[in-house]
Amino acid sequence: MKTGEFDLIGRISAQVRSSIPDGVTGIGDDCAVIPQKDGLDTLVTTDLLVEDRHFLLDDIGPFDLGWKSAAVNISDIAAMGGRPESAFLSIALPGRIGSEWVERFIAGFMDLAGRYGVALLGGDTSASPDKLFINITVLGSCRHGAALKRSGARPGDLVCVTGTLGDSAAGLKLILEHSPDAVAYLRERHYRPEPRLREGIALAATAGVHSMMDISDGIASDLPHILEASGVGAEIDLRRLPLSQELMDICAVRGWDAAELAVGGGEDYELLLTVAPEAFEAASAAVDGGLTAIGRIVESGEPAIRWTGGKRNDYKGFTHF
Repeated sequence: MKTGEFDLIGRISAQVRSSIPDGVTGIGDDCAVIPQKDGLDTLVTTDLLVEDRHFLLDDIGPFDLGWKSAAVNISDIAAMGGRPESAFLSIALPGRIGSEWVERFIAGFMDLAGRYGVALLGGDTSASPDKLFINITVLGSCRHGAALKRSGARPGDLVCVTGTLGDSAAGLKLILEHSPDAVAYLRERHYRPEPRLREGIALAATAGVHSMMDISDGIASDLPHILEASGVGAEIDLRRLPLSQELMDICAVRGWDAAELAVGGGEDYELLLTVAPEAFEAASAAVDGGLTAIGRIVESGEPAIRWTGGKRNDYKGFTHF
């Protein structure tokens, strides 16, 4: 029987929950959190990238794919307020991919990973009968008990984001169209996202920041993770979405729905967090460019997210199934 991604994760979590030791955070956050004896917690995240599902090999070069593969995992560490330290890479290669492609992929991976002090310590390789598969595990750390989880949101919190939203989704649309008027900034935002590592560490150290995650599948898919884990609901004002000038310009030319790209497109790898109103100024000051408050946390109800200030109330994000 075909099942949705989150239902599948829930079924797996129910089966393994009893095996998770006390004090360990397992399935349900951006990273697993494992307490260590020296007053630190180890953060562990892993992602599987599948050709034709997460990337199109004809539309992304090996250097950019290596960069992005590292970025999406380091972003998970940033979302918990931790520091990444090491990575493990497993890759299954179809016969059409040669050694030169792999060398360029590793160069891109290490270009991004090296900027954040992440060492590639091992992994595995295999042949694949058809598609390219990439699996990366990143380990990091944070002070014991300091990891920002999804379960801390409280009614009255402001829902905030770093940066601008929708740029990666617009870049992907232009890439897939092989558009001659493709905007370099939007393409770059899709091919080479920058993990918000410094911001994540600063926000985790700011009192009043209650929950956080990164935006990989779009707010419409990602915010419900926080709401479910915290047992709350949210109201989002679409008029407050932070949009780049490049995104607004291309949407005006193409007639695209900027709000749909911003809340449903995904792959921005900005941070999505909830903050007590009295802590907003301090949290915003900890982030280059500040935070944008796009809504607030409310008591749980149906629908889980109430979209206001726009023409639609049915926005959906990316799902893997």
